[in-house]
Amino acid sequence: MIWNLLARQPEIALFASLAIGFFIGSFKLGPIQLGGVCGTLIVALILGQSGARLSPDLKNIAFALFIFALGFTGGPQFFANIGRGWRYGLLSIVEIVVVIGLVLGAVVLFKLDRGTAAGLLAGAATESAVVGTASEVIGKLSLPAAEIARLQANIVTAYSVSYLFGLVTIVLFVSQIAPLMLRVNLRDEAERLWRSLGGDSALAEGQQVAAPSLVAREVRVTGAAQMRVDALEQRFGNEITVGRVMRGRSIVKAQPGLVLKRDDRIVIGGRRAALVNALPSIGEEVTGSDVADVYAETLDVMLTRREVHGLTVAQVRARATPADSHGVYISAVTRLDSTIPALPGTQLHRGDVLTLIGAAEDVRRGAAKLGYIVRATLKTDFVFLGIGVILGILVGRLSARLGDIQIALGTGGGCLLSGLLFGWIRSRFPLIGSLPSAAAQVLKDFGLCTFIAAVGLGAGADAIRLIREYGIALPAAGVVITLGPALVSLAIGRWLLKLEVPMLLGAIAGQQCSTPAISALVGVTGNATPVIGYTITYALSNVLLPLMGPLIVGLAGKFG
Repeated sequence: MIWNLLARQPEIALFASLAIGFFIGSFKLGPIQLGGVCGTLIVALILGQSGARLSPDLKNIAFALFIFALGFTGGPQFFANIGRGWRYGLLSIVEIVVVIGLVLGAVVLFKLDRGTAAGLLAGAATESAVVGTASEVIGKLSLPAAEIARLQANIVTAYSVSYLFGLVTIVLFVSQIAPLMLRVNLRDEAERLWRSLGGDSALAEGQQVAAPSLVAREVRVTGAAQMRVDALEQRFGNEITVGRVMRGRSIVKAQPGLVLKRDDRIVIGGRRAALVNALPSIGEEVTGSDVADVYAETLDVMLTRREVHGLTVAQVRARATPADSHGVYISAVTRLDSTIPALPGTQLHRGDVLTLIGAAEDVRRGAAKLGYIVRATLKTDFVFLGIGVILGILVGRLSARLGDIQIALGTGGGCLLSGLLFGWIRSRFPLIGSLPSAAAQVLKDFGLCTFIAAVGLGAGADAIRLIREYGIALPAAGVVITLGPALVSLAIGRWLLKLEVPMLLGAIAGQQCSTPAISALVGVTGNATPVIGYTITYALSNVLLPLMGPLIVGLAGKFG
């Protein structure tokens, strides 16, 4: 009864796959969490036994929207990390070369077909987008329809099996195995690195900072009497700001040239460490006063200034004129939807979203010097979106030959490159191309999972056949192909590139595009230092790996 209903109305199978799949994917077993994509695929493979099939057009549209949004959101960071982020970027190249080599080795050893090889690449590298780019290029091969359907089903099955084992492998490797191999205490290393960047001690699970890094106090002036406001601020490295002066019952504007008098009550805000150091020489803290009006506004600003790229937070402040930096503090740094620590030693990259905090006049002045204000909006520029997807589809029609192998980008590769370009254009010309982060996330999640559900439903009985044919070979190959680039990157990153261990392990999680791995790693370290390395390799691998889908299909056909 239910099986017949699903076959007659496949849209029910689609949404059932999404709902049940995300429910299953939400459960955690220790640090391991399947996630919604893998959960959707597993459910779709089961429901596909009913004969429910989705339109190929729906599948193609969903994937085009997903891959364009993926490129759009990653575009600014991708281009920002080319060149200056070469040390971490090298690890993404290692990922590509080693994974391709190991997959081709599996092709020769186990006589894998092109579909199974592509699925093995997607699963072992935990990069779901490869399923789409490889499936599309297989659909254009000069083969009978039944053979194309079989190869595409093999992609999905090989992906689902190798993904499960690849996910567990990379999570355990970065959080447990690699620290043992390097003979380091990962938590101690992360705390040392955190302190070297200007932060406080690391946090245990469930802890949060009781004393925030940005604070304000009201002080009765004694020791700082007869000092100018600007001289007082410069004395402590412009890490504190006089935000309000009350003289008697009158409020006096805290201008730079204002001379403070004894018993003035001043509100001082700034970095907690600087403020604690400054208070004894300024005066006595006044208790019971309301100082909430010191920070009147926060602004999110996308960093676009080329000259700031690569500088630390402390260097940006040091190089700014006192007038430009006055009263402006960076309270948070967001990179590719991940929050990295806004510490004095944290490097900033073009495309980062900086949260500035301070008086309204100060933060607007600071925003103008760093980039453009990210306005909260719910509107999507569908003209920009539509043109971008059309351009991607047209670019995807281009093809080239690599020896005897015909390589075509396809809609997936074309829309990915188009998304990168349009995301970069948006970062340079912010008045056009609005695609709010929430809308982009919906396009990525719904687009990818709809595509995955469609190919999972279409896999049918071929899934069972492939698992019976190869048995333990696919899981074993998934583990080896996941470990290969991780081990090589660990050696290169530690002894050749001299990367700090927490950032190196974060970069290995990023080259694998593994969100569960970075989550587990942050839980072990107790702070966000691994995320700094993760965001760079994630931005690069998230673009490069999907482009390998067509390549592995061509190479597997040659070596298989």
